[in-house]
Amino acid sequence: MHPQPGESVVDRIEETLIAVILGAMTLITFANVVARYVFNSNILWALEATVFLFGWLVLLGASYAVKKNAHLGVDAVIDIVSAPVRRVLAIIAITICLVFAFLLLKGAWDYWANFANLPQTEGRWFPTGFEESFRPKSWYEVNDIPMPEWLRFLEGAMNEGEEYEKLPRFIPYAILPASMALLLFRFAQVAVGIWKGKFDRIVASHEVEDDIAEVREQRGEF
Repeated sequence: MHPQPGESVVDRIEETLIAVILGAMTLITFANVVARYVFNSNILWALEATVFLFGWLVLLGASYAVKKNAHLGVDAVIDIVSAPVRRVLAIIAITICLVFAFLLLKGAWDYWANFANLPQTEGRWFPTGFEESFRPKSWYEVNDIPMPEWLRFLEGAMNEGEEYEKLPRFIPYAILPASMALLLFRFAQVAVGIWKGKFDRIVASHEVEDDIAEVREQRGEF
């Protein structure tokens, strides 16, 4: 399939990844239903894997929706003010979003870091550095998902050569700092666009209105 006009390779990669995650969730759930009701068995790790995949889907989708202006927003006030005021409001709003995303990134890193044998940041709100001593937690495993054989090389690097029975937690948890960093980057892109005057609001999604207008046009209604 060739990319549509205006659609970049990066868009295709993000959309494909989201589709793969959704497809994997569907397949795992379907396989577990068949195993349970047809073979009177159960895929023990299916539920946990689906939960992790759903988390990945939501977190990646949040930043992608910012990029595509797909989040829903209320613009009743924005539409009645003048263009200069609208720009000021947009700058205030994107500043709040940037600060919020930055705090989410700090919290996500601090939660994930020790699981990956990395230091958390110091400082309650904003990072003032990295902790000098910490307790590595890469030996923590998930509850049910077995350790894939092709990831055994991580045992020497992360677990002092000890064998993992289950998937180490730092792998599925890695989506937390990664997705928050991507969300911060997407908001930064919006901020640059607002500053350059390319658009005057963060959220510009009117999907329902566009769909209604399209249906009316198809019916010849005005």
